Amino acid sequence: MQIEAPYELVIFGGMGDLAQRKLLPALYLLYRDGRLPAGKILCVTRQPLEQQAFLDTVLAALKTHVATEYLEEAQWQGFSEFLAPATLDASDVDGYGALAGLLSDDDVNRVVYLATGSDLFTPICQGLSNANLIGKSTKVVLEKPIGHDLESALAINNDVARFFEERQIYRIDHYLGKETVQNLLVLRFANSLFESQWNQHYIDHIEITIGESIGVEKRAGFYEQVGAMRDMFQNHLLQLLCIVAMEPPSKLETDAVRDEKVKVLRALKPIVGEAINRNVVRGQYDAGVSDGAPVPPYRDEPGVHHKSNTETFVAAKVEIDNWRWAGVPFYLRTGKRMAERATEIVVSFKEIPHSIFPLQHKNTMANKLVFRLQPDEGVRLMLCEKRVGPGMSVRPMNLSLNPANHRKARVPEAYERLLFDALCGNATLFVRDDELMEAWRWIDPIISHWQEVDLRPEPYTSGSYGPAASTLLLARDGRLWVENS
Repeated sequence: MQIEAPYELVIFGGMGDLAQRKLLPALYLLYRDGRLPAGKILCVTRQPLEQQAFLDTVLAALKTHVATEYLEEAQWQGFSEFLAPATLDASDVDGYGALAGLLSDDDVNRVVYLATGSDLFTPICQGLSNANLIGKSTKVVLEKPIGHDLESALAINNDVARFFEERQIYRIDHYLGKETVQNLLVLRFANSLFESQWNQHYIDHIEITIGESIGVEKRAGFYEQVGAMRDMFQNHLLQLLCIVAMEPPSKLETDAVRDEKVKVLRALKPIVGEAINRNVVRGQYDAGVSDGAPVPPYRDEPGVHHKSNTETFVAAKVEIDNWRWAGVPFYLRTGKRMAERATEIVVSFKEIPHSIFPLQHKNTMANKLVFRLQPDEGVRLMLCEKRVGPGMSVRPMNLSLNPANHRKARVPEAYERLLFDALCGNATLFVRDDELMEAWRWIDPIISHWQEVDLRPEPYTSGSYGPAASTLLLARDGRLWVENS
């Protein structure tokens, strides 16, 4: 697969945090690896920037977010020739004529990346339309979260659909671009060893964790309006759940894959009424220690209301009502200021029915398949083996499924893969409109319940694994989170 040239990539929010941390470094690495041909990359910003000042800012971002061994002067000079700033007030729908003057009049391979709040999606699309900048080959990439509930997501989706066909809309979830997520699909669907046991007969439960060691940082204004449920659970966690639980698609094609993901979301057992209190845990970080330094509680962070009830942690017991997963609980959690930054999928297989080894503890030595998405991507299979020495003492061991030569190679960042796919017109790893709506439809009753009760989420110590109720969520079922087991 190759990028169709000539191409034009227009990034709204081009000098924002996401662009500087992820998008521009990803584009540079694509160029360095010879995968990004000559083209035009416009970074749209509200504040005027001279070309040299703009390039200095981009280079500073690359020096911060690209490993030193990959940042080379010759490569930077070549990449910088593609870059240019564009000054524009994105909310001024009649002011896009200046942007049109910087782009081609032809219907080229144009990707418009909206790295902005979803409240700007409609005016940006309207402005692009007014300036005749939307052609049949134009694609638009939408960053999450799209809306704050089902109603607002539907409204935004309908607005964007006035200007773009569904085939042109790329709703991004960067977790789907991670190498290990792709490996999960291969391990499942290319190996009968795993797929034959990927069901309620052999799997006891599955944990999906997205843990962050950082706090709200400088995003309090955004986070106070969103919280962990909208920011992480509604998109990242549910998308990972879909990849783990989906049926094999008939082909590795865009809509075949997304059809199976939608079926998972539609099969989610609703959590409503009293079940919310029983199966969903809501937390907010308190004071504690992170990375060896004391940190304040969420309510004392700059920009946070001193009586804020915004959740920084969510855990839930989720069930899928279908043939494959009947009776298998999925435990999902995400939180800030946790003990470590880690994203893991842990598939726990059922215990052996009877141990002939007296020192083998069935519960703690059950086989597990662990997919680690960050910070160090990889897959390992937890088995049991004989301890060296006399007798038949059994101990757990980890079998790495990452070949040594793969560990030496640079693992592409998720945004590299997704930007490349968008420029190539491959929407397989992007979210379709019905996926988005089904996720909001399942989440909405939980958020509405929290708004009605208006209680502070359960406090938890910064640097821990979340509130005590999260541990009890599994303990009631006779299970433990993987770090406790």
